[in-house]
Amino acid sequence: MCGIVGIVGNQQVAGRLVDALRRLEYRGYDSAGVATIDNGVMDRRRAEGKLFNLEKKLDAEPLKGTIGIAHTRWATHGVPNENNAHPHFVDGVAVVHNGIIENFSELRDELMAEGAVFTTQTDTEIVAQLIAKYRRQGLDNRAAMLAMLNHVKGAYALVVMFADDPDTIMAARFGPPLAIGFGKGEMFLGSDAIALAPFTNEIAYLVDGDCAILHRNGAEIIDFAGNPVERPHQISQATAFVVDKGNHRHFMEKEIYEQPEVISHALSNYVDFHSQTVKPVDTAIDFKSLRGLAISACGTAYLAGLVGKYWFERYARLPVEIDVASEFRYREMPLSKDQAALFISQSGETADTLASLRYCHDEGLKIGAIVNVKESTIAREADAVFPILAGPEIGVASTKAFTCQLAVLASLALAAAKARGTISADEERQLVKSLAEMPRLMSQVLNAIQPQMEALARDLSKYKDVLYLGRGTSYPLAMEGALKLKEISYIHAEGYAAGELKHGPIALIDENMPVIVIAPHDRFFEKTVSNMQEVAARGGRIIFITDERGAAASKLETMATITLPNVSEIISPMVFSLPIQLLAYHTAVFMGTDVDQPRNLAKSVTVE
Repeated sequence: MCGIVGIVGNQQVAGRLVDALRRLEYRGYDSAGVATIDNGVMDRRRAEGKLFNLEKKLDAEPLKGTIGIAHTRWATHGVPNENNAHPHFVDGVAVVHNGIIENFSELRDELMAEGAVFTTQTDTEIVAQLIAKYRRQGLDNRAAMLAMLNHVKGAYALVVMFADDPDTIMAARFGPPLAIGFGKGEMFLGSDAIALAPFTNEIAYLVDGDCAILHRNGAEIIDFAGNPVERPHQISQATAFVVDKGNHRHFMEKEIYEQPEVISHALSNYVDFHSQTVKPVDTAIDFKSLRGLAISACGTAYLAGLVGKYWFERYARLPVEIDVASEFRYREMPLSKDQAALFISQSGETADTLASLRYCHDEGLKIGAIVNVKESTIAREADAVFPILAGPEIGVASTKAFTCQLAVLASLALAAAKARGTISADEERQLVKSLAEMPRLMSQVLNAIQPQMEALARDLSKYKDVLYLGRGTSYPLAMEGALKLKEISYIHAEGYAAGELKHGPIALIDENMPVIVIAPHDRFFEKTVSNMQEVAARGGRIIFITDERGAAASKLETMATITLPNVSEIISPMVFSLPIQLLAYHTAVFMGTDVDQPRNLAKSVTVE
């Protein structure tokens, strides 16, 4: 989760860039770097490790110049060393980057065939190499930037500087956040407004598909086709609370929109995007020799575990026993030492989950912790820690932590499958490729469905009861959708396995009961459509969440149909989480509830 900064200033910038990086160091500290232009010469300083190593270098070898860019790195492609540290230089082009360039491998091969020489292992260098190529072909800097943006795929925030234009910085966003700061005779860029707080409180946020050209006296914003666009300015307040929310009304909304970025970084810890293989996991748990797996968690984390159960059993052929921690700890289930246990907790402090962990530890099982806080109690007491790397989640109703938990569980299931020999090398590559595409697809979905979800929420807010249905991994998603709606809108909702509809819930169906059906066009689709027909026959109002193939295949009249892109089965739970999160969020906003701090709830339940 890298941090990036840029300044087109009227005074020396190296120290100011480092100060901004210090505010972003929570985003990554594998390495750091600064580049400036002084008297027509572009130079840089880079250092492995934390920011103070870069500061030492700058003390010994200062950089002059009133324009510069800087980066603090969370490594995804390439080991964390000085050579792979940003900024990257290629033929007078300097680049810093946050995100993942999905097609970098193909582009790298193309460029190398044309004679390009790569000096790093990073995906970021592709950006600099492409811009340099287009400049050699005669394009000006702006045209070269746009040509590059229309050639790369992925989720990224980019800042680019040119040695032959010491008065301009260019930037682009598609996924990770990027803010512009407006000063007096100077301009700023940063991954978060908090980085720009010492310099200015006048902020504009780029949206996906924006390219910004910054000069000392202002900024021009265009889309990737070169058409001008306008982005509103806002005054950020002096409190961290306001700044941290960025341009969002609530932390929950911000965290929903952070998901493409945080998931890309979570995945990079577990899969190798270049080779399209799963990385080796902590050897404290030997998946190859396991006879079974026990999983336990609470709330949303438990529902993530339910999805994980499908993956472990399908791909790794590993039987999974799962229960909510408050039941698991008292059930006294028989366990043996040829099993392992996974415990999932955002905070790593959930009391029931910790008690269940200790029960399994006493039974002699190896323990794995899937947590967001690596220093938490659950992490400390586990044999192996699998961080979800979601970053701080302030909203009580979990969003980004849930999808990051899913991403980590999917990666672990594939690692287990690889260790157990239950998937082939070709299957592994295809599955990892699907995971690599997920951040871009999530960004696409968030942008596409937002208006529809906001409009639909107005209708949903009129009802007192809602039923969610799903099959396969969509069944836990149905329960998660119901949980989100309950948590923040206070509307009664239930999530059911679609096949259970006839075994009771169908008695509730009438014109006052919206039924939200989560049904990607997978191997369960036809059966789920049959359940929809049963609802329709009884006057139920259907909200159909499906993909393009599913929308084309179903002819039933619905209250609304939310159409997502066609995605592979392994990533559909993460992608299909987005509409259920947005629907709950906008319903709660319309009803005027306290979205970030719903009544009677807490972020971390540390008592029984």
